Amino acid sequence: MLNRRSLLLASLAAGVTMNTTAVRAKAAQPATPVDFDVPADACDCHTHIHGDPEKFPFFAGRVYTPEPASPEEMAALHKALHIQRVVIVTPSVYGTDNSATLFGMKARGNDARGVAVIDDKTTEAQLDAMNADGFRGIRLNLATGGINDPSVGRARFQTAVERMKARGWHVQLYTNTPMIAAIKDLVLQSPVPAVFDHFGGAQAALGLEQPGFADLVELVRSGKAYVKISGAYRASTRAPDYPDVIPFAKALIEANPDRIVWGTDWPHPDSTIRPDRKPTDIAPLYQIDDGRLMNQLTVWAPDAAIRKKILVDNPARLYGF
Repeated sequence: MLNRRSLLLASLAAGVTMNTTAVRAKAAQPATPVDFDVPADACDCHTHIHGDPEKFPFFAGRVYTPEPASPEEMAALHKALHIQRVVIVTPSVYGTDNSATLFGMKARGNDARGVAVIDDKTTEAQLDAMNADGFRGIRLNLATGGINDPSVGRARFQTAVERMKARGWHVQLYTNTPMIAAIKDLVLQSPVPAVFDHFGGAQAALGLEQPGFADLVELVRSGKAYVKISGAYRASTRAPDYPDVIPFAKALIEANPDRIVWGTDWPHPDSTIRPDRKPTDIAPLYQIDDGRLMNQLTVWAPDAAIRKKILVDNPARLYGF
């Protein structure tokens, strides 16, 4: 008999979207034990905190409303995965309010770093305060807002680089491979690193030859860009192991293992814009087995020394642990 969690998993595995406004499930916890030795100081480089809406109200212009995901739940996740360090990224639902992210960071102390969302009203003094709190980059979330115009992407990236170059923060982008191709020249010239979320938005079904993926590989090879091999379920519908993602992970790691980081994308928000769901309707969290997904690292990177780079050394360099 399917319960709510297995129903969500089944729908995700089949690539099916459904109106699940009434379905409520807690943020996922690993069901599968990690089957390899996780190196000390391993880092989950992509997570979010969804705080109590009474204390951390959502942005009025959001395109979805997630279920809660607390620092305590995140701590349980990382205990199960044998992960010490974490990077918490402000999700689009908060606009430029980074307080929920900071709340999560403070719960983890020196083991946490943050990636903020800012706008032209964010002052240098505010950025200085964020730096003292452990923020090390800003995020441009182009994908969730449906921004595909290259001129808009180029302008936003250039503006972000100008703001970040004096303080050495990186610019993180959630976008797609055609946009990466459109800003490639800017990334190559950038004085600060670019960090691309979730395989650069590549879609496994389109193959390695899809427009823009070769550009992403070249940027990684150049050392000017990092890529997060995270959120495999956003690149593939072939749950639970996403075998069609393997060639993408291997191509990126082979290009430059010093520019690859890994993350869970916990608590796995469903940011899909759907006609049957209002932005204020609750979008149930995807129920992903992060233990099973983490075990794919041994397939993507069979060499333990390479996994240490991905889990420990590269995050330490990028986020200043």
